[in-house]
Amino acid sequence: MNRRYLQALMALIGLAAMLGTADAANLPRRVGECVETRVKEVANRLENTPGSGSAIDFVNGGYQVSYDQVPEVDASRPGDPVAMCLVSIPRGCPPGDQRGRRYRTTNKRTGQSWTLPDAEHMCGGA
Repeated sequence: MNRRYLQALMALIGLAAMLGTADAANLPRRVGECVETRVKEVANRLENTPGSGSAIDFVNGGYQVSYDQVPEVDASRPGDPVAMCLVSIPRGCPPGDQRGRRYRTTNKRTGQSWTLPDAEHMCGGA
């Protein structure tokens, strides 16, 4: 292979790696911090139980859930680009229990936003 071909191939591999990393960005760590990611899956809170509430998974490992059906969540589709912003972190949680973080998420395809926690129960709960 010639040198230019190898350089172009390496540049393309590097670009692909950067794009993959951007989509798999970590969750926001501080209140007010936001990250860009994509919807991985939209589902019911309870598997195979329509009307049990909304649940949504993100490519970056994020998750939000509600006991209610949230039309803004239900309108989302896998692959939709979203911005997730951390709006609150519960205090006084047992060590290692980080449940109950609330995120404000905006779906860039639909223009709709919602604020939900990352778990059905707050830290220290069931």
